[in-house]
Amino acid sequence: MTDLCSRLQDVTEAGVYVLNCPLTMLEANVALSGLNLLECDLLDVTGKGALLAKLAQVLKAPDWFGHNWDALADVMTDLAWLPAEGYVLLLRNGGERLGLSEADFEIVSGVFSETVQYWKSQNKPFWVLLSNDL
Repeated sequence: MTDLCSRLQDVTEAGVYVLNCPLTMLEANVALSGLNLLECDLLDVTGKGALLAKLAQVLKAPDWFGHNWDALADVMTDLAWLPAEGYVLLLRNGGERLGLSEADFEIVSGVFSETVQYWKSQNKPFWVLLSNDL
């Protein structure tokens, strides 16, 4: 087991970070760790609606998903339809603010942080990793 694989399994280290290793290394270590990799390419995202649609697709959101921030928070803290030992949400090519206004970026950052904390309370790691890998 690699150091990165061990860290990915460590609930206390989980959080929102900028990815600082090659994608291939992350993918290999996520596979070894038993976590579920949820990869979302945000290259063409320009606004809240587009981001919510992409995340709904990647998270395989149920029909009740309401395409708003509260619904995103609800989906990200449920994931009963994607059972796993933990999760790595990889957001690729989103730029500094994931294609969002400053206000929306602050809101979604809060949703991500609250999601990480929720899963920590369930003793499961949830990572949000940002990568600008064009």
